[in-house]
Amino acid sequence: MPPHSTASASISFGLVNVPVRLYAATQSKNLAYRMLHAKDQQRVRQQWVCSGCSEVVERADMVRGYEHAKGQYVVLSDEEMKSLETKTDGTIAIEEFVPITSIDPIYFETTQYLGADKGAGRAYQLLCEAMAKSGRCAIGRFSNRGRQQLVVLRQVEGVIVMHGLYYSDEVRERAEIDHGDGTPAKDAELDLAMKLVDALAVDSFDAAKFTDDYLEAGRALVEKKVAGQEIVIAAAPEQKGKVVDIMEALRASLGAAKRKPDAPAAATAAAGKPEAPAVEEEDEQVRRKPPTRAAGGAGGTGATSRSRAK
Repeated sequence: MPPHSTASASISFGLVNVPVRLYAATQSKNLAYRMLHAKDQQRVRQQWVCSGCSEVVERADMVRGYEHAKGQYVVLSDEEMKSLETKTDGTIAIEEFVPITSIDPIYFETTQYLGADKGAGRAYQLLCEAMAKSGRCAIGRFSNRGRQQLVVLRQVEGVIVMHGLYYSDEVRERAEIDHGDGTPAKDAELDLAMKLVDALAVDSFDAAKFTDDYLEAGRALVEKKVAGQEIVIAAAPEQKGKVVDIMEALRASLGAAKRKPDAPAAATAAAGKPEAPAVEEEDEQVRRKPPTRAAGGAGGTGATSRSRAK
């Protein structure tokens, strides 16, 4: 069954207008855990409680406030928030074309596919072929839901892929990160490290080779619980200590890399596993890892749904 589009838009560059439809390109998977009351195993629900009077507050009685100083808020009405919104016309306005290699992947936030809308196939393919021949991608702004999202469009095997981008002030400076004292590596250390890199090197990345061990373990645990089997919790792995001799660690790593089994053999062994239960998209109350952002802005669910309201 083909995927359902999430929205419609149009790509605009020069005098060319290409109607498109948006499709989700990715989905996070996890087992659909729910929070239950330990006493009777019934689902629990969240409530908002006022920190001042301890009353339960309904959503209709809430207002937005920006904390401009510790404990001091500026209250913004719905009308004032509405005045901040820009024109929403679903246009993806291309402003420039750049080499994809000039964009640091740290700026990539979200990914969506753009499919040609009815009657737009010729113009759609024209844009794809122009980007492929030029070796460039398009930088533009997507006007949707009251704000403009910075985006990049690139073509992948004849399909246009749109990535939502972080703005420059949303990406932390690398200088803030402690990355050592800058002492250069010794020649012998670098030589051994390069041998380790060569031992682990492959021609290209193949995502199908990697599986989510946490998800697989969760599936197995649920299956055993449903079947009424006794659950044996595996011992936690030993914590690795600090590296004392980097040369010794590199030699040990290189030896382990040379003993690593071939990927086809590992894939053959994995093929013998029993079929796992279905999983749902990760939109439940409880997730294994909370979403993070590269900077202090609020996390988004798509290239069109970010919000900077605080």
